[in-house]
Amino acid sequence: MNPRWKQRPEGSTWGDFGADDRLGRLNLITADKVRQGIAEVREGRSFCLSLPLDYPGGNLLNPRRYPPKLYGVVREGRANMPFRLSVYDVRHNDVMCDDAALIYLQYSTQWDSFAHAGQMFDADGDGVPEPVFYNGWRAGEHVPEALDMGGEPRLERFLSPGSEVLGIHNFARHGLQGRGVLVNLFDGIGRRREWVGYDTLMRAMQAQKAEVEPGDMLCFYTGFADLLLEMERKPDLHRLENSCAVLDGRDKRLLNWIADSGVATLIADNYAVEGLPAKDGGPDGHAALPLHEHCLFKLGVPLGEIWYLAELAAYLKQQERNRFLLTAPPLRLPGAVGSPVTPIATV
Repeated sequence: MNPRWKQRPEGSTWGDFGADDRLGRLNLITADKVRQGIAEVREGRSFCLSLPLDYPGGNLLNPRRYPPKLYGVVREGRANMPFRLSVYDVRHNDVMCDDAALIYLQYSTQWDSFAHAGQMFDADGDGVPEPVFYNGWRAGEHVPEALDMGGEPRLERFLSPGSEVLGIHNFARHGLQGRGVLVNLFDGIGRRREWVGYDTLMRAMQAQKAEVEPGDMLCFYTGFADLLLEMERKPDLHRLENSCAVLDGRDKRLLNWIADSGVATLIADNYAVEGLPAKDGGPDGHAALPLHEHCLFKLGVPLGEIWYLAELAAYLKQQERNRFLLTAPPLRLPGAVGSPVTPIATV
């Protein structure tokens, strides 16, 4: 019996990788999986899969997240940007720069950790739901509350102690390198908003001869990030909310396929991989973000959001390929819930 739970969500992987597991299906990215990814490298050509981290621009996509800000580190009472070392010794010719950044970790191209989305679930079996996360790790204990420092309700007021057990640093330590598989949803859908369920996805994969195996990192190209770039940090929210493909998190057959496929991660160039707000879930209690619940909470499948996939997708289409080596470790920032990432695809 797991010390943290007596019952697990239906269809979940809780306990499958051990009572104290923190990696979920990243456990399936084994040394063999890395070798499979390396075997896809034929030209040694690399593609950067990150947007500039100051995109999308503004805070319309998420009113609680803002673009990064750079600051000059203070030296001798002023910014070290640039700083002449002749201040210390007139013989020195060096001119130095040193900066700092304030970054909302899930503003742009990112990974979600398992601490990003939990659920109210009766893990104790006592009939009373409690807030828990993947593998039964507990809110308040393993995913602590931010410390309220008082004052105005600004970012600086709430100091986060981070989550040792489910923080993004666990993914970084694992490495996150293996075989990527890209499904080009833009090809058949273009820029119209379409909810992609099981049937649509299977048709796209069959047409592109795209196959996934356990441990693969599955990517969806929708064209959404291309729109963001065209908007030049001035996003048109109405247009974005009505453009490009999104996965239908309410499609049970799609969720079952994700579970059965054994994919290690789901990645897309759009805002949340799934459509938000999700379709109506009915009168009973349910997740507002059903794909997040399915992947982050139940299966232990990390989500990659707002990646830049256009150049890679164009290359793979021309070469009639869909597999590549994907290297995408997050920041090894202990305790963080999410992380910017600069993924590299090598073909």
